[in-house]
Amino acid sequence: MTITDALVDIPVRLDFDAIVPRFSRAVASLDHAATAELDRVGFDAGLREMVRLRASQINGCVYCVDLHSKDARSAGVGEQRLHAVAVWRDSGLFTTAERAALHLTESITRLSETHVPEADLAAVVAIFGEERAAALVALIVTINVWDSIGVTTRCWPVSRDEA
Repeated sequence: MTITDALVDIPVRLDFDAIVPRFSRAVASLDHAATAELDRVGFDAGLREMVRLRASQINGCVYCVDLHSKDARSAGVGEQRLHAVAVWRDSGLFTTAERAALHLTESITRLSETHVPEADLAAVVAIFGEERAAALVALIVTINVWDSIGVTTRCWPVSRDEA
């Protein structure tokens, strides 16, 4: 057996954006609307990207993990916290508010297992208020839509600029 240093190509299953362009644009519009709501209520951009990243880690969307890791860095999230998002429960690097948002992210992302207990949403509402909580729910639902498309179709290859 020979070991090589060549990167492995992951084939695209469906060119989703080309095949269903109206739907793809509608999901992009949904994403823009969720982001606009977060901006309107003053939701932290770094936490927004950590939420997207955590949902994508759970769902296994390699494209979204790559994208939102970069976006989190751009939003000011440091490398140590960025790497700790996957293990946030056991990390002392996150605030109470961030922990509540990440917990709700996991609860909604694992909807079929959790059924999103009332306490999960109530904790976020208590910290962020109803408007920010609703905007956060919109974000989590939206990233889960993106992840579903990405994992199913593998339509967005990851750039290898830093590989």
